[in-house]
Amino acid sequence: MTYAVTDNCIGCKYTDCVDVCPVDCFYEGENMLVIHPDECIDCGVCEPECPADAIRPDTGEGMAPWVALNGKYAELWPVITEAKDPLPGAEALDGQQGKLARIFSENPAEAA
Repeated sequence: MTYAVTDNCIGCKYTDCVDVCPVDCFYEGENMLVIHPDECIDCGVCEPECPADAIRPDTGEGMAPWVALNGKYAELWPVITEAKDPLPGAEALDGQQGKLARIFSENPAEAA
């Protein structure tokens, strides 16, 4: 089992999960985070830390596309090891449906 970041992270990008991850398996895109499925040790400490409830185990219904997306972008985006402020407007976007099709960015996060 591994965990994956899902649609609700898009546009919010809360990073509370990054602070608790013992293996630094989060990677940062322009407007969301992903988990590297080969690096995740399945500890689950990140799941309850996400304010947007966007982290799920890969065993859940409909998770295969999210695991694939996480794996793809974890290979392309930089690792994130420290929490940052959420994106502007995160609260307004939290819980909106269809963010993958509407506002997902394939771009990596800008270098700090």
